[in-house]
Amino acid sequence: MEPAIIAITLLWSLLFIYAMLGSLDFGAGFWGMIYGKNDQTSASQIANRFLSPTWEVTNVFFVIFVVALVSFFPFATTMLGSLLLVPVGIGLLLLTIRTTFMVFANHANKYRDLLVITSGLTGLIIPALLVSMLPITLGGFVEIVDDYPRLLYAELIAHPTLYMHIAFGISTELFISAVFLMDYSQEAEDWSAYQTYRNHSLWLGPVSIIIAVLTIETMPPEASWFVETVKSNPLWFGLSMLFFLLGYAFLFLKGKHGRRGRARLAVISIIIQYGIAVYAYGTTHLPYLIYPDLTVSGSFTNPTVFYQLLIVYAGGFAILIPGFILFWKLFLKDQRYLKQQ
Repeated sequence: MEPAIIAITLLWSLLFIYAMLGSLDFGAGFWGMIYGKNDQTSASQIANRFLSPTWEVTNVFFVIFVVALVSFFPFATTMLGSLLLVPVGIGLLLLTIRTTFMVFANHANKYRDLLVITSGLTGLIIPALLVSMLPITLGGFVEIVDDYPRLLYAELIAHPTLYMHIAFGISTELFISAVFLMDYSQEAEDWSAYQTYRNHSLWLGPVSIIIAVLTIETMPPEASWFVETVKSNPLWFGLSMLFFLLGYAFLFLKGKHGRRGRARLAVISIIIQYGIAVYAYGTTHLPYLIYPDLTVSGSFTNPTVFYQLLIVYAGGFAILIPGFILFWKLFLKDQRYLKQQ
C-alpha cells in the first residue's frame, strides 16, 4: 500500500474516533440541557455524569487529528486553512468557551445553569460547523483566483446540501449519543433515564437514515463524481445499512433486565455501522481532499518523514492507550461512580 494511502487511512481512523467521541460528548451536553429541569426523568443526571470526565478525552483526539493532518499532509494546510478558516475558527472559539465553563462550573455552583445551557447549545452548533466542511470538499464551492483558493460563501449558504449535511450531522450525533446513554443508564441501573433514551433512539435512527439519503440527493452537480461512485459501489454502504438494521432491531429485543432493548449490542452494531460508513465515504472521496484542486498524493509529506512520524505516533498511542483503558474502568464501568455512591 502506498504511504499516502496509509496516511489517509490513519487520518480517517482518527476522524472516526473523534466523530464517535464527539457525538457522545456533544450529544450528552444537549440531552443534559433538554432534561435539566425535568423532574420526571433522571436523563439529565445520567448525561452530565457521563459528560463530566469525558470531554477532556474528546479534546485530546481532536488535537491528535489536527496534528496528524498537518503532519501527514503539510502541502494541504494552505488551501484547507484558507477555505475552512471561518467554520474552524468559530468552532474553536465555541469549543474554548465550552471548555472554560466545563472547568470553572465544577468549582462554582452559581455557574451550573449557565454551563448546562452553554454545553447544550454548543453541543449542536459545533458539530454543525464541523459537518459544514464536508460539502466544501466535494466541488462547486471553491474558486481559484490568481492561484489563491476562495470559498464561494454565497453559493454555499444558498445551496440545500449545506443544510442537509448539517441536519445529518446533528441527527447522527443525537442518535449515537441516545443509544450510548441508554446503555450507560443500564450500567447505572437507572431505568427512568434508560427508557427516555430508548424512546429517542427509536425515532432518531430512521430520521438519521432518511436525512443521509436526502443529503446524497441534494449534492451539487459538481459533486456528481462522488454521487456516481457511491451508487456504483453499494456494497459497503449496504453493509453499513445492514448493521444499522441489526442495531435498531436490538432496541426491541428484551434484555436480561426484563425491559425492551439490548443496549450493549445496539451500541456495538451502531458503532460498526458508522465505522463502515466512514471508511466507505473516505474510499469514495479518493483521490481528492478537495475536488478537483487538492489530491491526497499531491499534498502528502515525504515518505521518509511519514514513516518517522508513524513511529512517533505509535509511541504516543502506546502511552495513551493504558490511560484510556484506566479511564474506561474508572468512569464507565465502576459502579460506585455510575451510581454516585
